[in-house]
Amino acid sequence: MPAKELRFNEEARTALRRGADAVAGAVSVTLGPRGRAVVLDKKFGPPVVTSDGVTIARDLEFADHFENMGAQLLKEAAIKTNDVAGDGTTTSTVLARTMINEGLQNLAAGAAPTELRRGMLAATEAAVADIRTRSHEVSDNDEIRRVATVSSSDAEIGGMIADAFDKVGREGVVSVEEGRGLETEVEVVEGMQFDRGYVSPYLVTDQQAMEAVLDDARVLVTDGKITAVADLLPALETVMRAGAPLLVVAEDVQAEALATLVVNRLRGTVIGVAVKAPAFGERREAILQDIAILTGATVISEKMGLRLDSVREDQLGRGGRVTVTKDDTTIARGGGSRDAIDARAAEIRQQIEETTSDWDREKLQERLAKLTGGIAVIKVGAATEVELKERKARVEDALAATRAAIEEGVVVGGGVSLIRALPAIEKLDLDGDARIGARIIARALTEPLRVIGRNAGAEGAVVVNRVAAATGDEGFDAISETYGDLPSRGVID
Repeated sequence: MPAKELRFNEEARTALRRGADAVAGAVSVTLGPRGRAVVLDKKFGPPVVTSDGVTIARDLEFADHFENMGAQLLKEAAIKTNDVAGDGTTTSTVLARTMINEGLQNLAAGAAPTELRRGMLAATEAAVADIRTRSHEVSDNDEIRRVATVSSSDAEIGGMIADAFDKVGREGVVSVEEGRGLETEVEVVEGMQFDRGYVSPYLVTDQQAMEAVLDDARVLVTDGKITAVADLLPALETVMRAGAPLLVVAEDVQAEALATLVVNRLRGTVIGVAVKAPAFGERREAILQDIAILTGATVISEKMGLRLDSVREDQLGRGGRVTVTKDDTTIARGGGSRDAIDARAAEIRQQIEETTSDWDREKLQERLAKLTGGIAVIKVGAATEVELKERKARVEDALAATRAAIEEGVVVGGGVSLIRALPAIEKLDLDGDARIGARIIARALTEPLRVIGRNAGAEGAVVVNRVAAATGDEGFDAISETYGDLPSRGVID
């Protein structure tokens, strides 16, 4: 067992600060419309050009273990933000760095850690509550375009995302793929998404994105639980002969059956992903039938006299592209016939008319939307592989920001909403070290605007003071380097 190295007091704090500063320094240069891209070296393949905070943070490692621990604190902030919101990772990194530095500085001066923490938590709650009161729902497609444009720093990408949501609706599914040409385009295809992810992370095909992407997949749909290898063998043999991946939708996949999928995935023999069937009871049976009709599959159910250990090729459905994350499964370009899908939709519409339950009506409408609404696919085009990867990442971030805006609402951007939350912190009835903790949060809330100004070539402190002295939605427009009403200029978060 290797010996443990211990560091204490200022020596430990200094190492942690160096690691956090190094990550934030690399990430913060990308913040704002005048931010720059970062080039990441890769041992295999071309370098990666990106302005995505979490991508940069994940790539950084340091020789000093204690600096790595400081770096990990910021990485966790960026990763958590990416998991929850899908964007805003650079801002969260900048905020976290300031909190860490200010906190360590006050600890070194003798402040009580528990009191600092109490003040920081109280200030955070006050700031969040204030920002929520200033937010409003996305009112139209133009606001969707503006959110996506600000996130991607690209008006074309903003327009594409707005166009995609216009075609499938705000509740619709929008996905991103690598295109084959130079142009980025939006295509609406038949497809469905349901809220169940992979049963094991060992089945993913993209470790960085933690998702499984299956092209021209075969789809096995069953209402039973799969535990024995024998129940999977006919389907596995079929996809092996076809050289195709396999999606398994079942009540559950466990024991030997799951182990077989994992081993085959790791060996590269067969790419297979298992997901649990959505919903419960009769509603689950109905949704499984929807999936089967969309993909052209047959639901393998012992109630119908069908057994998993004797599945035929014609009982497997098809999905042109299947994307499985830890939370969702999206099937695009299902292989089901148009007539069968239309007949199923007509059946659901009839049920909507006949039901007397509001809850049943809502769930039936959800099924109808998923079956008929389709999926908008943004196919990203570029001249080179490096440009394609960078552009696709920006589209994915902008799409995540847009979804968050639709669900949670929008506020004035450019760091202004954080500045406007400062009076709420000042009103807190705190004293001593708790008040110092609240001031740490207040100082952190000014840092994103400071960095945006600095990246635009302005003096960060001057920008912060000018915006803090203003009122309402007036802020710093980093593109034109002028001050004015930001929402009217399309700057919203």
